[in-house]
Amino acid sequence: MKVSLRPFLLYRNTKKPRIEEKTMTSDDKIPSPDSQAIRLQKYLAQCGFGSRRRCESLIAEGRVQVNGQVVTTLGSKVIPGRDHVVVGGQRVALPPKKVYYAFHKPRGYVTTARDELGRQTIYDLLRSLPTKVFPVGRLDKDSEGLLLLTNDGELAHRLMHPRHGVEKEYRVEVRGEVTPASCERMCLGVEKDGITYKAAQAKILKRARETTLLRIVLTEGKKRHIRRMCEGLGYRVVRLIRVREGPIKLGDLQPGKVRPLTPKEIEALYAETA
Repeated sequence: MKVSLRPFLLYRNTKKPRIEEKTMTSDDKIPSPDSQAIRLQKYLAQCGFGSRRRCESLIAEGRVQVNGQVVTTLGSKVIPGRDHVVVGGQRVALPPKKVYYAFHKPRGYVTTARDELGRQTIYDLLRSLPTKVFPVGRLDKDSEGLLLLTNDGELAHRLMHPRHGVEKEYRVEVRGEVTPASCERMCLGVEKDGITYKAAQAKILKRARETTLLRIVLTEGKKRHIRRMCEGLGYRVVRLIRVREGPIKLGDLQPGKVRPLTPKEIEALYAETA
């Protein structure tokens, strides 16, 4: 598969900062009296370290240092450009520009940056992007379709937060003949291994000899949500494609390809989570 992307530039500080191994407690305070001070997890999200929830985990795990001190307090604040923030031994800074892409994830790729099993990751296809980005949410290895990529941690957090109810639409092919009653069950909730999986919408699009094609819309996303919901009703998913996230559609974007979002699409994403 050929992927035509722009040159990749990754910011990296080769100087290893000298870090004092001191854990900061709630009694310690980072000097940040100015009104420019922002919460540390928000700053990390803006720097491209993922959603705010992911950044909170980095802090709680003790992987973040500020001004030479390990910080584990989520309420800590920093002043961008003044306080020295280090994650995993590498100095971080605000990205020069926020970027937004639509990516067609092919089947067979995982969405993590590194895989302990040595499987192919989406980053193998994104090396030519000019800015470090991360996916908004995930698609499992056997799923395909639309993934939004960005370095805007604030927007990613809003898109993934359940209270915004951002729709994700899928085309799902399952083995067996799905009935309207089964679609209704999906919308009411299906229990599997003690967890309830629910669809916002479920509709039969087409029946073949041995399979049924469904349109399923989610407004929440548990791990392997659609697959386990279908398994709970006795159906095995044979193909799963995400075709829309909020106002952004997959369209005719080919597998492995990426395109920048238009200003109108970016504005629509913000409006979706306002």
